[in-house]
Amino acid sequence: MNAKNAYEVALQTVVVELLKAIASVTKRTPKFRTLLKRIDKTLREIEPVLYGSGRLSRVLDRPEKETKMFIFYLENGKEIVLKCSRIKCWNVYKKFVHANKLIRLDNELLWFFQVEFKDKLSARMTGLALVDEVDQVVSTITKRAGGFSSFGNVPGLPDLIVGLDFHLKELKRLLLKIDNQVLTVSAPGGCGKTTLAKMLCHDDEIKSIFGDKIFYVTVSRTTSLKTIVQKLFAHHLHVDNCEFRTDEDAKNQLENMMRQLGSHKILLVLDDVWSESESLIQDLHSQILGYTILVTSRFMFSRIGSTYELSLLNDEDARTLFCHSAFPNDGNQISVPDDLVSKMVKCCKGFPLALTVIGASLRGQDVVKWTTTLQKWSEGQSIFDSNCQLLHSLQASVDALEDLPIARDCFLDLGSFPEDEKISASALMDMWVEFYNFDKEGMYTSEYLQVLSSRNLLSLLPTRKDASELEGYCNEHYVTQHDLLRELAIHLSSKEPIALRERLYIEIHENDIPDWWIQQTQSSIDARLLSISTDETFSSVWYDMKAPKLQALVLNVKSKKYTLPYFIKNSKELKVLNITSYEIYPTELHELPLISSLSNLTRLRLEHVSLSPSIQSICKIKNLQKLSLIMCEIGDSLESCTFDPDPHMLPNLIELEIESCYNLKVLPAGLSCSLNLQKLSITNCHELETLPERLGSLPNLEILRLYSCTKLAELPESTVNLHRLVFLDISDCLSINSLPDQFGELTGLRVLKMSNCHGLEELPVSVTNLTLLEDVICDEATSVDGGETDKKVVYVEVDEEGGVGRWKRHQGWCQIGDWAFLVVTGDNK
Repeated sequence: MNAKNAYEVALQTVVVELLKAIASVTKRTPKFRTLLKRIDKTLREIEPVLYGSGRLSRVLDRPEKETKMFIFYLENGKEIVLKCSRIKCWNVYKKFVHANKLIRLDNELLWFFQVEFKDKLSARMTGLALVDEVDQVVSTITKRAGGFSSFGNVPGLPDLIVGLDFHLKELKRLLLKIDNQVLTVSAPGGCGKTTLAKMLCHDDEIKSIFGDKIFYVTVSRTTSLKTIVQKLFAHHLHVDNCEFRTDEDAKNQLENMMRQLGSHKILLVLDDVWSESESLIQDLHSQILGYTILVTSRFMFSRIGSTYELSLLNDEDARTLFCHSAFPNDGNQISVPDDLVSKMVKCCKGFPLALTVIGASLRGQDVVKWTTTLQKWSEGQSIFDSNCQLLHSLQASVDALEDLPIARDCFLDLGSFPEDEKISASALMDMWVEFYNFDKEGMYTSEYLQVLSSRNLLSLLPTRKDASELEGYCNEHYVTQHDLLRELAIHLSSKEPIALRERLYIEIHENDIPDWWIQQTQSSIDARLLSISTDETFSSVWYDMKAPKLQALVLNVKSKKYTLPYFIKNSKELKVLNITSYEIYPTELHELPLISSLSNLTRLRLEHVSLSPSIQSICKIKNLQKLSLIMCEIGDSLESCTFDPDPHMLPNLIELEIESCYNLKVLPAGLSCSLNLQKLSITNCHELETLPERLGSLPNLEILRLYSCTKLAELPESTVNLHRLVFLDISDCLSINSLPDQFGELTGLRVLKMSNCHGLEELPVSVTNLTLLEDVICDEATSVDGGETDKKVVYVEVDEEGGVGRWKRHQGWCQIGDWAFLVVTGDNK
C-alpha cells in the first residue's frame, strides 16, 4: 500500500469516527447541537468525495505534511466533540471557547476539501470566528478560498429605501461622536427606525470600524436580560442552550465575553425596545472601552445616553414610497389619475408604514376603488377601519399604557382638538383637573404630558427659557400631535355605540349634521367629553342634544360668525367650556348669555373670538374659578364694568388669564372684588394703559404677570398691599418708569422679573426689605472692572448689612463698592 492509499484509508476512518462521535454526543446533550449538526452536514457532504472514483485522490494531491496534519487535526476534533458533554451549562466562558473550536473544525473541513467545495465555502462562511486564534484560521481560509463575508446576523434591507439618507448621515455622525455610550433612535411605530438601524449596520464605514463585532438583537416587549444575552450567545457567539441563574449572572457572563473580544470596537443594536426594558439597556451598558449600544424604540429614554428623533417623510419621498407599494412594477401609475395618488399620499401623513400598507391595499385596484376609499375617509370613516396592520402598529404604543390608565385617557382626550394645530397645555389642564382630579398648579398635567411625549404619542414644543416654576408649567407649554395619532385617539374612542361613548367627537362639514344626531333628539347620550368641529361654511344650525353627563365641551370654530348651540343651557353638569376659533380673524361670537345658566361651570376658555357687551354675562357665573381670554377682541365691552365695583362679580374666581387681547385698554374695577383671586396674568396686551386702582384689594393674589404690556405706565400704589404676592413679572413693560415707593412692603416676593424695562432707571430704597427674593431676572450686568458698556445703569444704595448687594448672585446684578447695579439696554450713561 503506497503512502497516498494509506492516507486515504486513514482519512476515511477518522471521518467515520468523527461522525459517530457527533451522533453520540448529540443524543446525550443539547449543548452545541446547532454547531454539531452543522459539522455533521459538512461531513455528509464530504462522504461522496471519500468514496467517489478518483475524487479523493485529487483532494489528497497536496504536500504530505499538510495531509498528515489534517488527519491529526480531525482525530483531535473527535476529542473536541466528545468533550462537549463534559462542559457544564453554567460555564458560559468555556462554552464560548469550545464553540469556537467546533467552528474551526468545520472551517478546516471545508478548507481541506475546497477543491470540491469552494462554492460552498464562499456561501457558508459568515462571520463565525470570534477569537484571535480562529481569526487567523479564517484569514487563511479566506485567502485560499476567495474570501467570504465576516458580517454577522444583521437582517437584510428592504428593496426600496427612501428618505433616510440624511438620517443615516446624522446617525453615523452621532454614533461615531459618542464612545462607550447609548444612542436611541426614537419615533412612533411604523416610521422606519428599524430600517435606519439596518442601514447603519450595513454601511461600509460602520463595518470598517466595527468589523464583525456588530451584534443585532430584536427585543420583544416581554424580553428579559437573560433572554437578550442568550440571543447574543446563540446568534452571534454561537453558544447554544445557555443557562443563566439570574439576570446578574447573564450580565456578568456577557461582560466577560466582551472583554475576551479584546480592544475591538463593539456595536450592540437593540431593535424595538419597549419602555419596560429601560433597565435592560442600563444593565447592558457596561464600561468596556468602545462598547456602543444603538437602540431603536417608539419610546424616549431621556435618562440614558442621547436620543435621535426620526422625522416623517417629506412629500416627495412619501410619494415615491407609496407608488412603489401601489404600483410595484415600475412605480408609475398607469390608469390612476395623478390627483387621486396625491390625495391618497396626503392622507398617509408621511408615515412610512401607512404609505406602504395603504399603497399595497390599493395595488391592482381600479379607479373606482381609489375614489370610494377617499370618499369614505372624507365622510368620517377611519383610515384604521380597513388597515389592521397600521392600526396594530400604532395602537401598540397606546396599549403599552395599560399600567397607566390615566395616561391612556389623556391620550384619548387629545382627539378633542383639530389636526395640525397647537394645543395649549393650559387647555388640557382645564379638562384634566375636572376629569382626573389633577392639581390646579399643572404639575400632574406636566407629568402626563411627559409620559405621552416619552412614548412619541405627542410632541412638546419649546417654551420660554426664563419660565419660572412659580408661573406654572401649563402657562408656557404647547403640544402638537401627528394627524394619524389624533385619528387613532378618535378611533379608539369610537368603539362603543354613539349613545354610550364616554368621548364623542363630531366633525360637521357645511351644515351636514350627522343623521344619528337628528334622529336622537329625544334620547340622551352618555358622553362626558363632547368635541364639535365645524368648518368655515357652517351657519350655526343646531339640533337639540340631551347630554346630562356632559362635563367638558370643546367647540372648534372656523366660521366668521358663530352662534353657541342652545342645548348647552341644559347641560347642568358642564364644568369646562372651551371655545376656540381657527379663523384668520376673530370669530364673532353670539348667544354668549346662554352660559350664564351653567351653575357648575368652573373653567371657561375663549380663544380668538370677538366678544360683544354680552361678555358681562360671564361675570355673573357664580362658580367660575378660571377664566381665560386668549387673542380675543374685547374692545370697550368691559368699560361699563369699570365705574362701580360689583361685589357679585366672579365671586369664586381663582385665576384670570388674558393674553394677546390687542384692543384691551382697561380692566373692570369690579375685578378688585374677586377676593379669591390668586393668579392674575395679563400678557401681550399692548393697549392696556392702566390697572384698577384697588388692585391691592386682592388679599389672596400670589402671582401677577404683566409681561409685555408695553403701554402700561405704572403699578397702582395699592399694589404694595399684596402681601401674599410671591411672583411678579413686568418684563417688557416698556412704559413703566418707576415702582411704588413702598415696593419693599411686598415682603413675600420670591421671584421678580423686570427685563427690558427701559424706562425704569431707579429702584425705590425700600427694595432692601425684599429679604425672601430668590430670583431676579433682568438684563445682563455691566462688568465690574469699569470697562466700557453700551448699557444704561440703574442703581440702589446698599445698606451696611449687605441689603440689595445679595442680589449680585442672581442674573443681571453685580456689586461695585457700596452699590448694586442693574443693567438694562439703552444708551450709555
